Amino acid sequence: MSGNSWSASSRGRWGDLAHAVRRLITSSPSRFAILIFATLILLFTALFSLPIASASGTVTPLNDALFTAVSTICVTGLSTVDMATHWSPFGHVLTFLGVNIGGMGVLTLASVLGLVISKKLGLRAKLLAAGDSNPLRAHGGVVNEGQTVRLGEVGQLLMTVAMSLILIELVVAALLYPGLVMAGIHPLTALWEAPYYSAMAFTNTGFAPNATGVVEFVDDYFVLTVLMMGVFLGSIGFPVIYTLAKHHFHVKRWSLHSKLTLITTAILLVVGAVVFIILEFDNPKTFGAMDAVDTTFQSFFLSAMTRSGGFSVIEISELNGSSKLAISMLMFVGGGSASTAGGIKVTTLAVLALAVWSEARGRQSVQVFGRRIPSDVQRVALSVVAWGATIVALSTIVITQITKASTEDVLFDVISAFGTVGLSTGLTAELPQSATYVMAATIFMGRVGTVTLAAAVAATTRTQLYSLPVERPIVG
Repeated sequence: MSGNSWSASSRGRWGDLAHAVRRLITSSPSRFAILIFATLILLFTALFSLPIASASGTVTPLNDALFTAVSTICVTGLSTVDMATHWSPFGHVLTFLGVNIGGMGVLTLASVLGLVISKKLGLRAKLLAAGDSNPLRAHGGVVNEGQTVRLGEVGQLLMTVAMSLILIELVVAALLYPGLVMAGIHPLTALWEAPYYSAMAFTNTGFAPNATGVVEFVDDYFVLTVLMMGVFLGSIGFPVIYTLAKHHFHVKRWSLHSKLTLITTAILLVVGAVVFIILEFDNPKTFGAMDAVDTTFQSFFLSAMTRSGGFSVIEISELNGSSKLAISMLMFVGGGSASTAGGIKVTTLAVLALAVWSEARGRQSVQVFGRRIPSDVQRVALSVVAWGATIVALSTIVITQITKASTEDVLFDVISAFGTVGLSTGLTAELPQSATYVMAATIFMGRVGTVTLAAAVAATTRTQLYSLPVERPIVG
C-alpha cells in the first residue's frame, strides 16, 4: 500500500471516529459525559498503579489504585491508603491534577472536550452545557429569544468555569502560603502545600499533603478560615459564581437558582453549627475540652466541611452518635448544583421544602421570589432524592453484609461516599477488597447519577402557559 493510500485510509478512519463522537455528543450528551468520566478514571487507575506513583516504588494493588482514581476524579476525599505517605511526588501531582479535572464537573468537562472534537456545540449539547454551568431554562415553553441569548452565553460560561477555578485556587493559595509559613512549615514545603490545600479546598476533596492533615492547624483560625472560604466558593457552584461575577450585589438580577443556593447554604451552615454545639459541648473527646470561642469556631468549621469539604480537625469516630447522624444528613444534602460538591444538592432540598410549605399553605403552585417553580422541576427533585436514598441503602446493606461492621459506621461512610465528602469513621481504610469496589461504585453513582437525572429534565421542552413568569432552578 502506498503512503498516500495509507494516509487517506487513516484520515477516513479518524473521520469516521470523529463523526461517531459528534453523533454521540449531539444525541446523548449526558451519556458522553459519563463515558468521559469513566475513561478518566481508568486512565488515572493505570497511572496510580505505576511503580513511580508509589513512595515505595512498587505497584499499587488494583483495588487501591482504582479507589484512589475514583475518589480523585470524583473529588471525594475518601481513601483506602494513607494519601500522604503512600504516594510519591509523582502520585501527589496526579492527585492534584485529578481533582482539578474532576472539579470542573462531569458535563462541563464533557462539553469542553466535545467542543474541541466537534469544533462547535450542537443545540442539545448547548442545552446540557448550560444546565451544568448556568441556570438553564429560566422561562418555560419553547426556546424563545431570551432563551437563545442564554444559549449563546455557553462558551462564555465554560470559560468562566475554567477561569474561576484557576483564579480562585491561586487566590486561596496566596492567602494560605503566609499562614502555612507562620504555622512552622518550611517556606519551600509551603510552596507545594499551599496550592495543594487550595485545590483540595475549592474542589471540596479534603486530601492533605501531610500525615496529620489539618489537625496541626487546629488553633490556627486564619488557615482554617481560608480553607472554609475555598470550600464555600467551590460548594456554591459555577452558576452562582457566574451570577455574582456578572451582577455583583444587584440581588434583583440574581437568578432564582443563585438565590436559593446562597440562602439554603447559609441556613444549613448556621443550623449545622448550632446543632454541633448542642450535641458536642459536653463531649470531652471533641468540643468538651474547648472554651466557648473554640467550640463555636470549630462547630462552624465542622458544619462547613460536612456538606462536602472533607477536612476535619477532630476524630469523626469520637463524635456522639447523634452528631454522626446530623453529619450524615448534611452530607446527603451536599452543596450547590454544578459545583465541586456532591449530594442531592441544596437546591433540591430548597425546592422540596418550598413544595411542602406551599402544600401546607394550601397553594396550588410553588412560588418564591415572584417566580413559580414548574412541576417537572419538583418531580426531578423527588427523583434525585429517591435515587440517592436507593444508592445509599443498597450500598449500606451490601457493605455491612461483607464487613459485618457497625451499621452506624457503614452508613456514615457510604453517605460520605455518595455525597463525595471524604469524612470517615475509619471504616473505609479497613475495607476488604470486594467492599472497596462497592464503595467506589457508590462514589461514581453519587457524582454522576444526579447530574444525569437533572440533564434529562433540562434537555426537554414543553409548552406551558402560566400567569406568572417561570424560572427553573437547577436541581441535582
